Amino acid sequence: MSEVKLSKNESIKVASNYLRGTIAEGLANKSTEFVSKDDEQLLKFHGTYQQDDRDVRIERKRAGLEKAFSFMIRVRVPGGVSTTAQWLEMDRMASEYGNENFKLTTRQAYQLHGVIKRNLKQTIKEINDTAMDTIAACGDVNRNVMCNPNPALSSIHGETLKVAQAISDHLTPATGAYHEIWLDGEKVESSEGEVEPIYGKTYLPRKFKICMAIPPSNDVDIYSQCLGFIAIEEDGKLVGFNVTVGGGMGMHHGQEKTFPRIADILGFIPVDKAVEVSEEVVKIQRDFGDRTERKHARLKYTIDDRGIEWFKKEIEGRLGYKIDEARPFEFKSNGDTYGWVKTEDCKSQLTIFVENGRIVDKEGYLLRTGLREIAKVHKGDMRLSSNQNIIIAGVDAEEKITIDTLIEKYGIAGNQKRSAARLNSMACVALPTCGLSLAESERYLPSLMNDIEEILDEVGLTQDAITIRMTGCPNGCARPYIAEIAFVGRAPGKYNIHLGGGFTGNRIGGIWKRSVKGDEIADLLRPVLTRYSTERKVGESFGDFVIRVGIIHEVTHGSEVHKEHESV
Repeated sequence: MSEVKLSKNESIKVASNYLRGTIAEGLANKSTEFVSKDDEQLLKFHGTYQQDDRDVRIERKRAGLEKAFSFMIRVRVPGGVSTTAQWLEMDRMASEYGNENFKLTTRQAYQLHGVIKRNLKQTIKEINDTAMDTIAACGDVNRNVMCNPNPALSSIHGETLKVAQAISDHLTPATGAYHEIWLDGEKVESSEGEVEPIYGKTYLPRKFKICMAIPPSNDVDIYSQCLGFIAIEEDGKLVGFNVTVGGGMGMHHGQEKTFPRIADILGFIPVDKAVEVSEEVVKIQRDFGDRTERKHARLKYTIDDRGIEWFKKEIEGRLGYKIDEARPFEFKSNGDTYGWVKTEDCKSQLTIFVENGRIVDKEGYLLRTGLREIAKVHKGDMRLSSNQNIIIAGVDAEEKITIDTLIEKYGIAGNQKRSAARLNSMACVALPTCGLSLAESERYLPSLMNDIEEILDEVGLTQDAITIRMTGCPNGCARPYIAEIAFVGRAPGKYNIHLGGGFTGNRIGGIWKRSVKGDEIADLLRPVLTRYSTERKVGESFGDFVIRVGIIHEVTHGSEVHKEHESV
């Protein structure tokens, strides 16, 4: 019998001494801004990616220089709730160590870009000084746990957030490597006796994503996650969760064995079982996930290969009790509710649209400066949404006047009066820093949306919410495959157009057009948007419409996404 050949990353993890590797030695090497390929993989577990500026690659190569290496640092914010002090520190570090801006991610985390190696340790240390951390923000472990970021909206929102934070704490890696390398903790000469009680020595086969959704809003895109908890409310109380498993977005062009997948509903559990169930789901993926082929290593493939009934039997055996039948619920919306909203605590919160999550100043639109000034006077929280927006929460009546004044002063108010489609749009970072990107995304979507908005205005759809997302590659960081309209990078300046995703994130969209030039997208969409304006039924979403009238066929399983779905 031939020996199973594990993927390279598995041997890196085994040899890493619980994620230490030679990271400390690499940081101390001042002869280069580069770290070794093995340490590059291990650094992800510590919350940072080695990247280079692809805009200057060719120029630097011609000059005989190494790539313009720097690091992206991702900061965990379970449930998206952060303080004004933490916001101000992220803003400060963006100037002191980064590239004069920072980003709100699609998983309610902060990202700093442009941190050079000599500043990496100090930056992570200062992040920890703010009562935040970067451990497990990336890597083959559970990532930042998402949750609706509005605990003051109701008591069940507050309770659900507490569960999300408990799960996050429980699934954080136990290794002492993080404190040792970044926080000058006591150095461990030998890891003998050290254990990872949940992950084991090889951690997970791939990344793992968890979120909590509170109906009727599916703002967290729960069906796209490895593990999800849908809050069930009865008589005004949180009684438990419907558990979802096996969602995931990433795939690879032309590789039909890779595909996005909508999660299955496993069943219902009481509130006090959520942490235990999270651990056992993670352990099943630890034990059965594919460690030979990383492209096939997500939980979605484990479940798709073996079946949801097998999975349910496996977890019930580990738990020692049955998971009940799922309880009724309904999702009615996706995305964020903008503007001022009253909360249960008799205060208000303001959700501000942040285009593609980038906190940056532009001419006439001083978003970063304005939010900095708000954070200086605000007594409540700064909450990060899963759609890359910011929520100024816990605002009393007097403070509301001050914030409104600052919003106007720095030009932020005008940007909130955009089309509903733009307000429902998202893009990943892509070029110039993402090494996987095949095309522009964050830098291109705003101009494309300008063209699309002209059409929407012409056909009377400016106030109609249509979910639009763009990614620079098929990995799906902006969750494009469940969008009603999606643009997925295929090559420089070219995109696959997907249509027909579910408005509430419950259905994958199919490929409508392949390898479309960016400047041709709007003209191709014009007749479709026109038909939607004139032929839709009352209350019919765009995604449902294009399937009903035969513009595209419905995708019933993620594996079908590679096929042409344009109606003949």
